[in-house]
Amino acid sequence: DLKLLNLYLALLGLLVVPKAIFALFSFLGHLWCRLAHCRHNWGNWIGLFVGLFVICVFIYGYTIGFRSLSVKHVDLEFADLPDSFDGYRIVQFSDAHVGTFTGKRKAILRRAIDSINAQKADVIVFTGDVQNVQPSELYPAQSILASLSAQDGVYSVLGNHDYSTYVKADPAVKAFNERELISLERRLGWDLLLNEHRVVHRGKDSLVIAGEENGGAPPFLNKADLNKTLSSVSTGAFVIMLQHDPSAWRREILPKSRVQLTLSGHTHGGQLSLFGFRPTMLTASEDKGLYEQSGRYLYVSAGLGGVVPFRFEMPGEITVITLHKKK
Repeated sequence: DLKLLNLYLALLGLLVVPKAIFALFSFLGHLWCRLAHCRHNWGNWIGLFVGLFVICVFIYGYTIGFRSLSVKHVDLEFADLPDSFDGYRIVQFSDAHVGTFTGKRKAILRRAIDSINAQKADVIVFTGDVQNVQPSELYPAQSILASLSAQDGVYSVLGNHDYSTYVKADPAVKAFNERELISLERRLGWDLLLNEHRVVHRGKDSLVIAGEENGGAPPFLNKADLNKTLSSVSTGAFVIMLQHDPSAWRREILPKSRVQLTLSGHTHGGQLSLFGFRPTMLTASEDKGLYEQSGRYLYVSAGLGGVVPFRFEMPGEITVITLHKKK
């Protein structure tokens, strides 16, 4: 129950964590007073300041921060990009978690989809986690999601939340949920890629849009099949790979393929950035933004939403990636 979860997190953020921080600094200040033989416990004041700062971060992140949206523009050059695709515009969004956009938050999702359409993309790609737990979350948002439109269509892949990983149910129910989500995405008009690819043509030129199922490292689900995804793709083809989990780029995609551009999400950028520090920097070598190795690129989107409606200095993200032919 997401309402109970959010209430629990609100109590933690407003009461438990600030009080624990104050107690920690007060205790450290008391130890310093014992060692230095001083009377004033400055740890109380430091703990009070830090605790109040945490409360302010929490309130901002749950209100203004979660409503924030940024449109980022990324220009990439490739020597092997087919001539007809010079200037090709890809709009990427990720980690919609539409089950969180209920009530008044539904307007945030509608604004994001309108902003995506406003970019006039050649193609729109979604890199996974459209739901939190189960496909019924998408029912109230179907008309909003179905309004996405681009010249070459909308392509998507599944993320770890799009399987039955986070619901306790009989295997039959889990299997039904997965089939229902796949059916829902396709009824939206999205071309859901399950370890498969499509070819986009411009005159005599073409590029490949490939999509793997989630390819996470433990404890996350790994159903990616790179060989199946790129089956029958010619060696010299220009390939854009959609893969929800960015850890698959260095682990599988770089060493075992010639994919030029990989687009991922999953990390949400930690949903928080303090003085340039993101929690996901501790767990992922590629957790947000653009990465390059030997002329091959990975872009990790910070995503639109999250199971928890909180973002601090990490706004929801729409990314406009423009491909250029290197002169």
